[in-house]
Formats: sequence, C-alpha cells, structure tokens
Amino acid sequence: MPTRPVLVYDGDCAFCTTSVAFLVRRLRPDCAVTPWQFADLDALGVTRARAEHEVLWISPPGAVYGGAQAVAKLLLRAGGAWAWLGGLLTLPPPRWIAHGVYRLVAANRDRLPGGSPACALPSDRRPGVPSVG
Repeated sequence: MPTRPVLVYDGDCAFCTTSVAFLVRRLRPDCAVTPWQFADLDALGVTRARAEHEVLWISPPGAVYGGAQAVAKLLLRAGGAWAWLGGLLTLPPPRWIAHGVYRLVAANRDRLPGGSPACALPSDRRPGVPSVG
C-alpha cells in the first residue's frame, strides 16, 4: 500500500488528463497522481474495470473512492477553502448532485473541451492500450 493517497485517472482521455493536470497545478494536493494505464492496480486494490469507469482516490489504508467522491477527497487533501468544498461534497444532498454531475461529464467527456475521439472508444479499442486476454 502507498504511504500517500493516489489519484488514478484515464491517461488515454485527453479531457481527463487535462482536467487532472489543471487540478493538480491549481490545488497542489499532497498525493501521487498516475494514469491507470501505468498504475499497479492489483497493488492498489482496484480492478481495471473500475479504473476505466471513473477517477479513483486510494487512501494509504486502502480505502477506494470513485467519481465525485474521489474529487471530494482531492479537494479535502488540498486544504484551505478547497477542503471546505470537498467536505461539502461528502454530505447529502450536495453529494448526490456531485455524483449526477460527475456521471454526466464522464458520459460526455469526448464532447467537452480537451476531449478527443479516444475518450469515447471502448477501452479495448483505444490506441496504445494492450488487449486483455
């Protein structure tokens, strides 16, 4: 298990890569950041299917948070006013709204600024991703 939290994202998706780079540059959270394609998912305790589905936050004890809750954990780790916003996103009803917004963005990431056609392809058809089997 890692000694600091790990943020795992889809490195084949230009929108995801751009978004994560922006957040890390602005927030400067104390965590490791890695695309799932280069992460040791077994060691992190997550499956490839889960990593393909949503951004993940893995805490040092091994708790895994996905989607909007991963973003909330990133904000909490950033501290300051960001931590306040992250805390808010862990409470209902803001948590429910954040989940819905996250799913909407994730489903349309190929259409958003920075998105690319590879964002919309099934993972086994994306360029550079080794096939499983």
